[in-house]
Formats: sequence, C-alpha cells, structure tokens
Amino acid sequence: MSDIVISAENLGKRYRIQHQQQRQRYVALRDVLADKTKSVARRLWSAARGRRPDVRGQKSAEDFWALRQVSFEVKQGESVGFIGRNGAGKSTLLKILSRITEPTEGRVRIRGRVASLLEVGTGFHPELTGRENVFLNGAILGMTRAEIRRKFDEIVAFAEVEKFLDTPVKRFSSGMYVRLAFAVAAHIEPEILVVDEVLAVGDAQFQKRCLAKMGAVAKAGRTVLFVSHQLNQIRRLTNKCAWLDTGELRMFGSVGETLGAYESNLNSPSEDSRRALVDDHHRTNFLSWDLSSSPKGRRNCLQTAGEFALRLKLRASKQIRNGHHGIALYRNDQLLVWATAATGLNLDPGLHRLVHTFPGLPLRPGSYSWRVSLYDESGLLDDYTCTPELIIDTLPVTHPRDEWAGLLNIPTKFDVERAELGDEGAPTGLGQQKGEQND
Repeated sequence: MSDIVISAENLGKRYRIQHQQQRQRYVALRDVLADKTKSVARRLWSAARGRRPDVRGQKSAEDFWALRQVSFEVKQGESVGFIGRNGAGKSTLLKILSRITEPTEGRVRIRGRVASLLEVGTGFHPELTGRENVFLNGAILGMTRAEIRRKFDEIVAFAEVEKFLDTPVKRFSSGMYVRLAFAVAAHIEPEILVVDEVLAVGDAQFQKRCLAKMGAVAKAGRTVLFVSHQLNQIRRLTNKCAWLDTGELRMFGSVGETLGAYESNLNSPSEDSRRALVDDHHRTNFLSWDLSSSPKGRRNCLQTAGEFALRLKLRASKQIRNGHHGIALYRNDQLLVWATAATGLNLDPGLHRLVHTFPGLPLRPGSYSWRVSLYDESGLLDDYTCTPELIIDTLPVTHPRDEWAGLLNIPTKFDVERAELGDEGAPTGLGQQKGEQND
C-alpha cells in the first residue's frame, strides 16, 4: 500500500469578483424609491423609442484565481509547513484539503480522517456553553459521543477553561475560544491534522503546548499540515515546507532550503540592483563562494554548529601588493552581524581561494549574506555581495516565537538553586531544579 496520504494534482480555485462601475453615495429609502421610479420611466421611454435602456451603475465581474496549478504529495507521518505572504492562497488550499470548499480545477486525493482548525471557533455555537460545544464540535469533526466522553476531561484540562465550562462561549475571549477549539481538534486522533494561523491568538505558554501536541501527533506517525507566519515554529515542527506565492507553489522541499529562499525573497533587492557576475578577464574580482561543510548540491547551506570554512574564489588580473581584504556578515534585513579584515595581502595574477575558518556560527536559522571587498594601493578592486545568500539550517534552540528569539542561537542550561539569607551568591546545592532555558 502507498504511504502517500495527500496527492494534489493541478489544483486551482477561481472566484468571481464584482466591481461597481459607478461609486454609489449613501442612499435613504426615499432615494431608492425615486431611483426605481426613474428606472421604470427610462425603460418605458427607451422601449417606446426602440432603444436599449441605459443601465447605470452596472456591475462588472472578473475572475480571480486564488490558486493555480498547485501539485504536491504528502506522505504519512510528514509534517508540512505552509508559508507565504498574506493572500498567497494558503488558507484556500487548506480549505480544499479539509473538504470545506471544492477546487475549480484539478483534483486532490486524501486518505485518512482529517481534523481541521482553520478559524477561531469554527463549528461552535455562541449560545451554547463550552461543555455543550465540546460535544457539538467533536461530533462535527467525526467523533462519536462515547469517544468525546472518554476524552472530555483531557480536552478540558488542555484548554484550561474548567472555570468557564458552563458559560456560553459568546462570553469567551478569543484566546479561550482558540484553546477549546484546538483542544477538541487535537484530541480526536486524526490521521491528518490541519492547523491554520489560529495559534497567534494564544499566549506563549499555550502556543508551546500546542506545538508540543502537534509534535506528538507527528511522532505518532500521523500527518500535520501547519500554516504559520512564525518561521521558527515551522523550523521546529515541520520536516517539509511549501512556499505559496500569489496562488502558485513556488517551492516544495526541505524546511531550511525553502525558508531560506522565502526569506531571501522577502528581503532581497531587485534584480537590477544585484551585482552581475560578468566573465571579464581584464579585472580583478570575486567569482564565487562556498562552504567546506555544505551537503552535496547545497554549497551555500550551513548545517553544522561546529567548525566550518568559508571559501572565496578570486581572480587577480594583476599583481597585488599590500592588499586589504574586508568581509562582513549581514542578516536578511541588512543588520550587520559581524565583520573583520585582513591586510598585507600579496597575490600574483591568476586564480586564488581566500579561506576563512570559523569555530562555529551560533546564529538563528535563516538567510544571511556575506559581503567581501578587496583593495590595493590604487583603491577598490572589487566589492561583492555574495550570491546566492548563506542559508543557516541548524537546529533552532531559541524561543519558539520569532520576535522574542533574538539574533543568536546559543544552547544554555537553566538551574534553580536554594540560597540562604546572607549567602552572597554561593549556592548551597539544596533543592536544585533544572530545566532548559531555550524552551
């Protein structure tokens, strides 16, 4: 039996967008009645004269493709992250995969029970209590009443809404809504769990529990489809990534490579402003760069937290004496991360490789760029923003929310030690508690 649980072939979704040709002002009832009277009079007058009536304020329509020609396959047990700008088609795709809406073209095959959490409180009735909505929502998602009863206490404990369980959910905050909705969806033990960007509503502690739950679902051999703008969550949770852009699937593959390409696209300048690598043998210039530790086929990807070497290929068209070589590393938003320089270079004409060896680079996963330069006594010889960009694809150990994670990716240990009054910083070692600070 095939292990493919989702197969999408040339999926497309088209919507009709209505446009009003003439902008309408605010109208009262008397205006509507007057317009209707005038319209009837115009139609009668036009019919009497044998003319076609002039229909003002007529609406026009155009087709909008939210998705077009999207094809991919997901295997059992894979966790797939979906990324892209707002309006890229992520939510539309998940609705098709959840069988909430039908595609306009193409087809999708799904094997297994799907549980979806696409919008806060989907399937909840505002007048019913939290208790009643657990049974209602569970039934909508395919759970039997006996199954809901068996898991009821676990669902409520996960959502942390025991105090308000018999309160109508219309009085719930958005955070309580999403906690209860996620708890129900996550506990039906689906073969495929689909989660949209609803977790942004919850607090950091709840997000941590949700990520742990989705991770447990994935480890149990079930499939997870996850949309998030928190790229660090995508890195932590998923092992594959799909990048959607204006309704098209731009990339589908490894998490590090896809996120790196996406981040580069978000922050890269236009093609006209990039340095063109021309094959000019009459100038001194940098030709290319790579990493000593990169896997095959990914010469610009760093996948180790240990030692590595950056190698710059340089062509010298003339003899260089007392040269000055600068190198800098920038984040994708052009924040300077690190820089250094080497002086007193003496190079003969020909090809050379300038090698920088690093003991490690403890930066968060993402895309970065090297910028290197070379001077001699006559001035600047070359200034090269290395392309393609550096992709760091190491394991993230920082905070799960991007905006709180900072720049560095440094693993630490966290201890709580009992201290006594008057003890100036010397721990007693009693009652020691340990934890991981990077969680």
